[in-house]
Amino acid sequence: MSVPSAPILQMENISKRFGRVAANAAASIEVGEGEIFALVGENGAGKSVLMSILCGVLRPDAGRILFKGQPLKLGSPLEATRHRIGMVHQHFMLVPNLTVAENYVLGQGSPLRPLWRTTDVAGRIAELSRRYGLEVRPDAFVRDLSVGERQRVEILRILFQGAELIVLDEPTAVLTPGETDRLLKLLRELARDRKTVIFISHKLDEVMRVSDRVSVMRDGRVVFSASTRDTNPRELARQMVGRDVPTDLPARAASPGQVVFSVENLHCRNDLGLPAVRGVSFVIRQGEIVGVAGVSGNGQSELARALAGLIPATEGTIRLNGEQISGLSSHAINQRPIAHIPEDCAANGVVPQLPLTENAILQRYDRAPFATLGLLNVRAIESHTQALVEKFHVRTDGIHAPIQSLSGGNQQKFVVARELARHPDFLIVNQLTRGIDIGASELVMQAILEQRSLNKAILLISTELEELFALCDRILVMYDGRLVGELPPDRGRLEELGLLMTGEAIEARRLREAEAGAVSGDATQ
Repeated sequence: MSVPSAPILQMENISKRFGRVAANAAASIEVGEGEIFALVGENGAGKSVLMSILCGVLRPDAGRILFKGQPLKLGSPLEATRHRIGMVHQHFMLVPNLTVAENYVLGQGSPLRPLWRTTDVAGRIAELSRRYGLEVRPDAFVRDLSVGERQRVEILRILFQGAELIVLDEPTAVLTPGETDRLLKLLRELARDRKTVIFISHKLDEVMRVSDRVSVMRDGRVVFSASTRDTNPRELARQMVGRDVPTDLPARAASPGQVVFSVENLHCRNDLGLPAVRGVSFVIRQGEIVGVAGVSGNGQSELARALAGLIPATEGTIRLNGEQISGLSSHAINQRPIAHIPEDCAANGVVPQLPLTENAILQRYDRAPFATLGLLNVRAIESHTQALVEKFHVRTDGIHAPIQSLSGGNQQKFVVARELARHPDFLIVNQLTRGIDIGASELVMQAILEQRSLNKAILLISTELEELFALCDRILVMYDGRLVGELPPDRGRLEELGLLMTGEAIEARRLREAEAGAVSGDATQ
């Protein structure tokens, strides 16, 4: 661990309100130069708001910021960049229709400055990519990149801008174990170069591994601070939630029942028309959770969308309770006992501008008890929405607030609550706990296990291997659009799982087969 020097940053008594909600209530932190400082707390605790104030995205209602001993008044993210303060947000701040290189130079310098040369920018990106082991393609359009690739683009963009104080909001949420290890090593490298890192994470094991000091926020306040070596994950979890957090999950189901969902030789394409899912086949039975592991961008997103009827299958069959549903519209599939928790709930699971009441009935607005003869039953809708909020402890300014006013984690909990309330026979879950805190993770994981105990069939797609190990009865591995292996949820086989995820096991097998073929050819000559 690095030894922090005098404070480079002091945020004193920062307050910020959104309507009746106090996002920050006289919150104070102090960060030393060259320090890795962890900031943890439940969703809605105020972490992201505090950092958005630091990075000029929001203005505080009260309090002051000292940076390098001088008062800092930020009016925009560009001004923060000029002070060499950069932030990788939990929800990416990239322009989809621009290339990576164009995103990197967007807003840099005066509009009268001559245009950056694309080759110079691409060269600098390539140099940073090699140095930090984060592969990024400068000429790729952001819209065509996977979630994991976009995360790498965001991290390198901050380094490209020369930031001295770097804020990372849930940076490992979409990374594999190997990528996470490399990122944490990168953070230590940055600290050795006297760069300062503020690390926001719900993964307490990562906080313990990489940070020098840690502060906990709850209800907009900083309630606990300590040197990392003087605390432990259990204490941090208790401070975050305000109670002891149980870690034991129910035992796995004894034996799955009859087949609920089956997929045979499924093929589909991505948004560019390129093959994304190639000949995938599997079955899921009653009372079974089947996981899909893989590096982001290997067809998992397209698989989930195809099963939910959001993109067409070009070949293959999908059956639910024996009925072939491949070829049906998404509206028709919504009439079946199937539910879908998408990869990015904020982008694909809700309508941001609409209130919680309307988001609660998106797929059922025309059905009882929410509508009768074309007329909405407002009382039933409000009662249903309130029940979802209370059951899943969704922090909100009221059920009539726009859902975009909720934190990302609270939006995630709301979507999980809504989909489970549909009482599906089959549930597609893509990235269940991405970006949510330890208390919320416990809640939604228990909810999924409860569905299994009710004999539901569940497909759980995740880049979080611990989540797969904890919940699944078996794990399928996806690489390059194909299922390349199946493993039990055995942590002792983590290395084997990692090799399958990265394709190294596949390449090794091909090499052995090629060598065996060459030997056989020699023997026949």
